[in-house]
Amino acid sequence: MRSFLASILAPLAVLALSAPAAGQTATAPLPADATLLSVSAQAQASRAPDIATVSAGVVTQAADGNGAMRQNAELMNKVLAALKAAGVAEKDVQTSGIHLQPQYRYAENQPPAITGYQASNTVNVKLRDVSKMGRVLDALVASGSNQINGPSFGIDEPEPLYDQARLDALKLAQARAETYAKALGLRVRRIVSIGEGGGAVPMPMPRMAMMKADAFESTPVAAGESSVSVSLDVVFELGR
Repeated sequence: MRSFLASILAPLAVLALSAPAAGQTATAPLPADATLLSVSAQAQASRAPDIATVSAGVVTQAADGNGAMRQNAELMNKVLAALKAAGVAEKDVQTSGIHLQPQYRYAENQPPAITGYQASNTVNVKLRDVSKMGRVLDALVASGSNQINGPSFGIDEPEPLYDQARLDALKLAQARAETYAKALGLRVRRIVSIGEGGGAVPMPMPRMAMMKADAFESTPVAAGESSVSVSLDVVFELGR
């Protein structure tokens, strides 16, 4: 794939070396018989995710704010200890929000009356072994977490996956250009320019898989696949 990419981009490198200085209008010389063709192509690349994130928290209530926060702190310490025992590194656990709010009772023709206070503490957890997500979820609940959101899956270093999608998109654009050229009785001479659109954030894709017999010992979690996509706008020069 690298040799293919190099053969495609070599003419562009020569063109860049001959480009005018900043502030001047870049005009690539074109033969009189040249025809420009603009092609858009998109490609995806997928693989199994290698990281997972989940939001976990503790919500407590008490008659006064101090009591609610104290109870919350006790439970959250147990949650953090459970994460550490599950092998989650401290750098992969980050507090995302701590809140204390009064709770009200509403009655007709009466002002709201405070009945107590609710405290919440939430952490975002990154898991670098996605196969342990079910056991980590169970440990969170067992230690006192009563608020869980997620999990979400992704690729820790997605750039190689983006490169694969780039090569596939470039091959697709080249094939489309060849199709147009053949229909017109022309040939593809070179690539004039390449523009890359915004890449999509890695997204989970469902994937059916056999589960081990011991999978039901913890909360079942299906990781599936994560996918990225790249869009290219490529201008070709066609001619005889």
